[in-house]
Amino acid sequence: MRYNFADLPLHRLMEPVCRATAAITRLDERILRSAIGQGWAERAHFIDSVASLWIDGELVHLEDLVLHDAAMGNRAPTHELTIAYDILRTRRRIAEHEPDWALSRDGLSQLRGKAADVHSAISVEMPLETKSIEPQEDDDPLARYLAEIDAAVARSEAAISHVLNPATPSYQQERAPLLYEPDWDEEERLAEWQTVLEESVGLPPVLRAVLLLDAWNQLQVLQHAPWLGRLLAASLLRKESVTVAHLVAFNLGLKQVGRERRANRQQEVRLIAMLDAIAEAGEMGMKEHDRLVLAQQQMQHRIAGRRQSSKLPQLVDLVLSRPMVSSGMIAKSLSVTPQGALKIASELHLRELTGRGRFRAWGII
Repeated sequence: MRYNFADLPLHRLMEPVCRATAAITRLDERILRSAIGQGWAERAHFIDSVASLWIDGELVHLEDLVLHDAAMGNRAPTHELTIAYDILRTRRRIAEHEPDWALSRDGLSQLRGKAADVHSAISVEMPLETKSIEPQEDDDPLARYLAEIDAAVARSEAAISHVLNPATPSYQQERAPLLYEPDWDEEERLAEWQTVLEESVGLPPVLRAVLLLDAWNQLQVLQHAPWLGRLLAASLLRKESVTVAHLVAFNLGLKQVGRERRANRQQEVRLIAMLDAIAEAGEMGMKEHDRLVLAQQQMQHRIAGRRQSSKLPQLVDLVLSRPMVSSGMIAKSLSVTPQGALKIASELHLRELTGRGRFRAWGII
């Protein structure tokens, strides 16, 4: 199966392309020059991860994802929450690496859970068995004792290295037929998708991004990770310097577009829907940024005149970078007691989300 985009109606696509490009670049410029740009980007990771599950027909609560990321969930994570957390970590990995990393051979291999190259087992210079140390009359007892310790440490490191770097990588083992279809050739489908990536060079970056996403959906490259295509499309915009300060919240924009448009049989309808989604993501991002700026100004006004050792400025940064903060998260991040966390949270006059006595959480509404 090949993805054909040779007969694109460019005269009907240019207007949505220009509108989406303007919206997303305007947002990126605002984030790049903003004092809360880093906090906005962190919040976008959480919001877009939850929206990605919504696009795939699953529901994950934003609060559960925040608590799971902070290792403070009091229940076993569900399958959907585990996927959302995987998306969250993948977004962070893409944002932390170079712009062209995600679409490179090594980046694609790592994002798919495979190594870029098959390395042979690491040769261990020192054998696992202990070499006997012949005592000599002029030997220092302390030196012999330290040498035995060094030999024991070397054996331990060799054993650990052998476990972490086996001769046969785990991903080369056969997949369970109950979970994976044996006739589903992911390598071939990925090669066809990469062909679209290469042949689309020269088109506007935003149009290339939606083409890559549509090709990923039509080719169904991965059986159990349809969300990865949306992150790769967003990484292309970062690679082409359309977005420099953030990774586009593709899923948040797609959430605002009807499914009948996103999954339409006509290619043109699908592409225009995705372009509208990028424009929606840019506009919603601008509104969210302006809301956070206003909230930051109000909190900065409340903490004005505090002593330099005050924890309140750190709490402001934490609140701006998370959709929700709990008393445990505040205590852990700011290294204060739970009672101290409740006290400093009350000084900021944050909006309480739970209204419960034992578990209290706050956020910017």
